[in-house]
Amino acid sequence: MSKLSQTLTQLLWRGLRHGGFLVALLLPIQAIGGYLAGGWRAWQLLLVSFVLAPAIDWLLGADPSPPGREAELPRHYWFDAMLYLYVLGYWAALLLGLWWSAQTAWTPVERLGCMLSMGVVGGVGIVVAHELGHRRNRFERMLAACLLQPVCYGHFTLEHNRGHHAWVATPLDPATARYDESFYRFYLRCVPGTWRAAWRLEFERMARLGVSPWHWRNAMWRHCGLPLLLAGGILALFGPWALLFWAVQAWLAFTLLEAVNYLEHYGLMRQQRPDGSWEPVADRHAWNANHLFSNLFVYQLQRHADHHAHPSRPYQALRPAPHAPQLPSGYAGMIPLAFIPPLWFRIMNPRARAWRQALELA
Repeated sequence: MSKLSQTLTQLLWRGLRHGGFLVALLLPIQAIGGYLAGGWRAWQLLLVSFVLAPAIDWLLGADPSPPGREAELPRHYWFDAMLYLYVLGYWAALLLGLWWSAQTAWTPVERLGCMLSMGVVGGVGIVVAHELGHRRNRFERMLAACLLQPVCYGHFTLEHNRGHHAWVATPLDPATARYDESFYRFYLRCVPGTWRAAWRLEFERMARLGVSPWHWRNAMWRHCGLPLLLAGGILALFGPWALLFWAVQAWLAFTLLEAVNYLEHYGLMRQQRPDGSWEPVADRHAWNANHLFSNLFVYQLQRHADHHAHPSRPYQALRPAPHAPQLPSGYAGMIPLAFIPPLWFRIMNPRARAWRQALELA
């Protein structure tokens, strides 16, 4: 590689890594623009997220960053600040959406577009909450709650950290999709399954503390009560249209989360040992995508194998896993595919079968 090429590659790397993740902030900004402009612009964010983003992924391909450069990006306040800014952006879009939904005469089509757009903002907000929820800092975990409670998924950090990471790619994990299981079957199993798992984990924690399972220190009381208080406050302050806006954005946000859960481990299972224990989690137990553009929007969650290997590793330092199962597109392209089971099975089942056979032979 020539000196000029090396210099250009380094500049591209620095630009992407130190400013690229700011593109996620375009989502709440675009949602607010949809509120103001109305018409077809109320739907523009969905078109950007699920049509334009996969097309850009296809054009740009994989992240061209030199291998090993992730090690140069330890935890830094700049990367943390991008997460904090998204929290502010989410709440600005949510509060303005609640206010406008009560004050303006949106048509039904515009109203639906604005609610769904806000749902996409909340879905990416759960990705940010996922990152912050793995931190030990109390302030950052509070910010994670500020993104999860408004979408009625406050229990996510609890179940994800203590349940999913322990039981991923086993039948014990409700958030691992089985082979040949449609998204809709998975959704109906996973949503109540993770809720029950969160209660069970808190009951076990209360037992270790030596108190009643229904003690006030059980975090699930908070995760149940705060969304109800929020719903009541929205109804009182903004009215029924705002309550509908909030409910739909929350539903779409956690539905997008479960779509991501569906595709992250679809059909990949760890082997059970003769003594009943499970083999350790490895790169081969998670689907990965190193597509450049969509990874910026989801804070490199698509480098999912490395996240399971190192849950506390900050998002900017996550590493690609070229020998792990690879998705044919980033999450932005795979989520719509998951909603159409025949297409999903046609594209993903042959890949899943090949990896299942490899796991059985390993």
